[in-house]
Amino acid sequence: MQQLREAADFIRRQLGDFQPEFGIILGTGLGALVKELEIQHEFSYDDLPHFSTSTVESHSGKLLGGIFAGRRVLVMQGRFHYYEGYTMQQVVFPVRVMKLLGIQKLFVSNAAGGLNPDFAMSDLMLIEDHLNLLPTNPLIGPNLDELGSRFPDMLEPYDHTLLAQAQRAAHDLGFTNYVRRGVYASLPGPMLETPAEYRYLRTIGADAVGMSTVPEVIAARHMNLPVLAISVITDLCSPGKLKKVDIADILRAAAAAEPRLTALIRAVLERQ
Repeated sequence: MQQLREAADFIRRQLGDFQPEFGIILGTGLGALVKELEIQHEFSYDDLPHFSTSTVESHSGKLLGGIFAGRRVLVMQGRFHYYEGYTMQQVVFPVRVMKLLGIQKLFVSNAAGGLNPDFAMSDLMLIEDHLNLLPTNPLIGPNLDELGSRFPDMLEPYDHTLLAQAQRAAHDLGFTNYVRRGVYASLPGPMLETPAEYRYLRTIGADAVGMSTVPEVIAARHMNLPVLAISVITDLCSPGKLKKVDIADILRAAAAAEPRLTALIRAVLERQ
């Protein structure tokens, strides 16, 4: 808690009268939203107390404060992952700091592999539930009572109202055919899964698979922070559609989906 307070106090002093309302986490290859952000404050993670360093390609490693869709937002341009060698507490540290800074809701995006055979490249999947297949989670250890209770309920990890608003927004924007709903499975990575693992994940109920998001959602729900999370399907993992992929393929698929992702987040923010 001391480190969280020190980081929040440092950022708060720099923000001055800027009071953030919402937090946004941009995943792999999904940083274009910042082009529409009226940036008022910009911080490198390296310059913030107790923040880690983002080491992944396409993760810029910046915390931005500004106006998007008429709302005051804090945007994480890049996140931390368990596979980078960070502890779960380090992975979720920025989410906890944003909550201390006053955000009311959290919007999360990620790049994911599509397990559902009905999914297509660059589809958007509204996450309605998840499978945590990571070896640990950010609540292991002493509870931070100032943030939340020892045993947070996870019946509604993804806010039903925000999900409904996103569904309506997709309809209003005219791209319902590109928006799905499903279950996201989070694995440690950094390697992609084997064909047998993809079959297993589909069997246990996953529609998409990735290496992030779930720790941040657990931390957010621990703090009673409503979450809307969206996966961009950047490769296809169902039988008959599997092929070798590399980061360039993933980035291209993410770039194709970015305009719809940005429009969807903007539309939901405008409904708050």
